[in-house]
Amino acid sequence: MNLFDTISDEIKKAMLAKDKVRLEALRGVKKEFLEAKTAKGASDELPEETAMAILQKMVKQRKDSAEIYTSQGRTDLAQDELAQLRVIQEFLPKQLSPEELEAAVKAIIAETGAQSLKEMGKVMGLATRQLAGKAEGKAISEMVKKLLG
Repeated sequence: MNLFDTISDEIKKAMLAKDKVRLEALRGVKKEFLEAKTAKGASDELPEETAMAILQKMVKQRKDSAEIYTSQGRTDLAQDELAQLRVIQEFLPKQLSPEELEAAVKAIIAETGAQSLKEMGKVMGLATRQLAGKAEGKAISEMVKKLLG
């Protein structure tokens, strides 16, 4: 069963359980998946990499929204965003710890032969493909800067 079908099944379960937060988050995910599947030039199948990228984007959006709401004193709205974030994260692979991320980035740097920050683009291109879904782009970028700097 692919991720799209899994999300559809989870929507049904959330409806039966009357779990409004979970239902709203899953409907948002399904909407994004449908848009990706029906986009111009896209095939009817949603590749796993594309689905993971969509989920990561949604997680980042929820985090950013929660930060904004918190800074404006709207903790009620921030809590809703964080609850949806937790639901979306269930469908992402386990995130790498900082130590695991550092080891993975060191291996990629060795593979590319990068020596300085001037070659960061080369490392980032490979790192974002290999670590897609396992680490946020911001965390990958910071680790690459730290190790090349």
